[in-house]
Order: sequence, then structure tokens, then C-alpha cells
Amino acid sequence: MYEEKFSIRLAQLRNRLGVSARDMSLSIGQNPGYINNIESGKSLPSMSAFFFICEYLHITPSEFFDDENKNPEKLNALIGYLKQLDEKQVENIAEIVKGLTK
Repeated sequence: MYEEKFSIRLAQLRNRLGVSARDMSLSIGQNPGYINNIESGKSLPSMSAFFFICEYLHITPSEFFDDENKNPEKLNALIGYLKQLDEKQVENIAEIVKGLTK
């Protein structure tokens, strides 16, 4: 069960970056079919390989498993921008977001 979720999440995040499984495999120092084997459910990465995968995707391991967060890299960027705002600006943005979610 968890293996299937893992492979689906990996494919989702990789596709968001617009990179092929082959290119990602080679970029993290693995054989060309490595990511494809994980996404097809044939294998799972080692813990160290999982950390390389997260680094490549620009996310934390926690964000990898947060499947409600469909776009963690953009959410992280947004949070970075929000940290630069003053209190009143954050309140205004919060009201806008609240209105968008209704």
C-alpha cells in the first residue's frame, strides 16, 4: 500500500518539475532506469537515495509524504515571500486567501 503511494507521489513531483525519469535517475547518480523502477513499483530507494531524491526535487522528506501539498516547491517559495511582509500585509494576504478558499 505505502509502496504504491510512494511511487505515485514520486511521479507526481517529478512531473511537476518537467523532467524525465531517466534524466532524474542520472542526475542523482543512478542508472538510467532507477526512477522508472521506483515509479513502476519494482523497487524502493534506500534511505540515502531517498534523501538525494528529495534534494533533487527541492523538498524535505516531510513534504514528500504530505500528499495534500500538491506543489511543495511553490508553497515554500510563497512562504519565503510571506516572511518578508509586515504584520498588516500578512493580514491582508490572509484575508485574500480566505476569500479564495470559500
